[in-house]
Amino acid sequence: MLESAAALVQEHAELEKQLADPAVFGDQDKVRKLNKRYAALAPTVAAYHAWHAAQDDLAAARELGKEDASFAEEVPAMEQTLAAAEEKLRRLLVPRDPDDDRDIILEVKAGEGGDESALFAGDLLRMYLRYAERRGWKTELIDATESDLGGYKDVQVAIKAKGTPEPGDAPWARLKYEGGVHRVQRVPVTESQGRIHTSAAGVLVMPEAEEVEVTIDPNDLKIDVYRSSGPGGQSVNTTDSAVRITHLPTGTVVSCQNEKSQLQNKESALRVLRARLHAIAKEAADAETNAARRSQVRTVDRSERIRTYNFPENRISDHRTGYKSYNLDVVLDGDLDPVVQSAVDADEQARMAAVAEGS
Repeated sequence: MLESAAALVQEHAELEKQLADPAVFGDQDKVRKLNKRYAALAPTVAAYHAWHAAQDDLAAARELGKEDASFAEEVPAMEQTLAAAEEKLRRLLVPRDPDDDRDIILEVKAGEGGDESALFAGDLLRMYLRYAERRGWKTELIDATESDLGGYKDVQVAIKAKGTPEPGDAPWARLKYEGGVHRVQRVPVTESQGRIHTSAAGVLVMPEAEEVEVTIDPNDLKIDVYRSSGPGGQSVNTTDSAVRITHLPTGTVVSCQNEKSQLQNKESALRVLRARLHAIAKEAADAETNAARRSQVRTVDRSERIRTYNFPENRISDHRTGYKSYNLDVVLDGDLDPVVQSAVDADEQARMAAVAEGS
């Protein structure tokens, strides 16, 4: 731990020197990357200095305590301070997801349950939008296909942090655990006999990729245009402005019809395509890591049912972390942090265990 912490402190000092060099500011892209790394290291550097100071204070108290009982009385409290500082430093030294400071594109799709599933997809979207609002994030609707009774068959939204978020507070760091199958148990509005039905919606969360990070060869794209349509198939305009892009090497298909012009829809579709290709590359890289890491990644596997929303009992249950509470109405209104934190904590424990096994 000492060696890795000292190396990061040294890196932080070297970054500070580079950022103080006027010549560096000729390359704004480089400056942005240096600032991002500098900010990411700051909490670890502060924790290292706090741990080092706690060590020095404890050593001094023990030495002085040999001659002065008042110093000896402070030793137990200082030992607790040192232990807490060491634990915090240890947590910060656990390898982090390199995408944790990214914004995201979040997609909600209706699944089993027909119209009720689409209504639930709308509830989930509202939950995420309210959560973003609580955290001061910006949201942007990219594309949406509404259902006949309300809700969404499919909806995509971009969620962006304002300014530079603290480590662990960016949209991807908080919401990457939301990917998966969300199940709802309630009496649908279409149910005349009051019976409880079970339906589901799928959530896909992707870190947003910048254009320079994902290179897309135009020759690899098949682009189709068609007429946009609203709920029930009613035409919402009279031009072929909707765009469908197929990435031939991967078979990835992205459609967008929310914007009024074909060019705008094409740009929105390309934006989603970049995020999906980035996610594919990330999953491929994760698959090449060791078994411990793969077991951790599995906890956010999108193919797994991750959560149940039980309306009659006002209960929300996360099947990965064991989290359960009876304030579903509050959670759906955007108070999602306790649920998210249970996944963050489980992920962190898995990472720490993997590091301990490897050391």
